[in-house]
Amino acid sequence: MRAMTTKRAMLAAFSVLLGAGALAGTAIAGDKQKKGEHESEIRFVASDALKAGGFPLSNLVEVDGWILLSGALGTKPGVGLVPGGIEAETRQTMENIKASLKSEGLGMDRIVKCTVMLADMAEWATFNEVYKEFFDGVYPARSAFGASGLAVGARVEVECMARR
Repeated sequence: MRAMTTKRAMLAAFSVLLGAGALAGTAIAGDKQKKGEHESEIRFVASDALKAGGFPLSNLVEVDGWILLSGALGTKPGVGLVPGGIEAETRQTMENIKASLKSEGLGMDRIVKCTVMLADMAEWATFNEVYKEFFDGVYPARSAFGASGLAVGARVEVECMARR
């Protein structure tokens, strides 16, 4: 019984933290990484909800115009993991990625690489059908693998890299 309560609490927290809400709480790294004559500024962006939840991650990190997004799930604030299986989760996951990029003034066309984690590789074709809807026929480089367990019981998680 306690495990189910803990799982529900985690699901609720992740739905708020990783949902399509606005990102806030930008921090600049105190240490700049020196590369010869060039110093790289590293900017960490974490939502207030993510920080309040005590989760040890940022929604995104920017380094020299590269945007590194944390893995996105098919969650919505107030709902948690969206119902409807792989199709609904994939759609919400991609909407969450789109919202994160929009908060940085970027579109999906700026994504150069995605890593896809699927709870069941048999859902690969369904995932692809929804994924394609978010691009105009030019797709980022991509890797995919099956995972034996994703956060909050998700069917899919996608992390992306984009360029400003």
